[in-house]
Amino acid sequence: MERKSAKAWLYLLPAILFLGFFMVYPLIDVFIYSFEEGFNSASQTHQGIGLYNYSYVLHDPYFLQAVKNTFILVIITVPVSTGIALLISLGLSSIKALRHLFQTVYFLPYVTNTLAVGLVFMILFEKTAYTDGMVNQLINWFGGESVDFIDGPYWAKMFVLCFYTVWVVMPFKILILTSALASVNEEYYKAARVDSAPRYRVFTRITLPMISPSLFYLIITGFIGAFKAYSDAVALFGTDLNAAEMNTIVGYVYDMLYGNGGGYPSYASAAAIILFAIVLTITCINLMVSKKHVHY
Repeated sequence: MERKSAKAWLYLLPAILFLGFFMVYPLIDVFIYSFEEGFNSASQTHQGIGLYNYSYVLHDPYFLQAVKNTFILVIITVPVSTGIALLISLGLSSIKALRHLFQTVYFLPYVTNTLAVGLVFMILFEKTAYTDGMVNQLINWFGGESVDFIDGPYWAKMFVLCFYTVWVVMPFKILILTSALASVNEEYYKAARVDSAPRYRVFTRITLPMISPSLFYLIITGFIGAFKAYSDAVALFGTDLNAAEMNTIVGYVYDMLYGNGGGYPSYASAAAIILFAIVLTITCINLMVSKKHVHY
């Protein structure tokens, strides 16, 4: 038995070394950096150890704006994208003709480059000297006034960012939920038809509990992905997200490292640890909720 255990650990050793070097060590390093006050990147020296970096970040208006944007993005896009994906998956599961074609069409945005999709969205929403954009033309057709979605009011820019994020993440969710719906045992539905159960009870008592593990997986990964959002905002509003008031927490970390005012790895590390704590807390809450509502 001990020889088998040693053999198993030997097989796991490459993966353990890889994860330790590329995940565990950087996390510990970032945690140490976050407490080093007055860190000098050139000399790799610091003036002391303390909580000043966290205090600075938590009082930085740019970071507070990034936290606000990130939380709005998470609260809106995760439930909306999951709900729409579930409705589309139910529709795809109920049809037979051209099902695979529709699945391919819905999955195309997922394999398209993020910046390319962002460029298309800019063309649709951006208001220029030559055109108000296709979306504004549609708004004008219904009698509304044009809105500058890219350089205009905050709510308009946040709407575009949320719309874009939902568009990008929804194909993967459709793929997962369509597979989950296809794996539900047909015997349950046959029994429901024998009992003449209404459709909403079939959905709430059979379909939803049977696909709850997949839904829970999508919600967890959706929260994590939304908190790590950065490229979506860059694709729409450019690299100077602070000027556009559309920065995210990950964008703030990047700016502190490599932006125009960068070169502050200690501040970036503190912001990264705060983000890690937020994601960990929400993930733990979701895990506790799943114990009551997820059926394996």
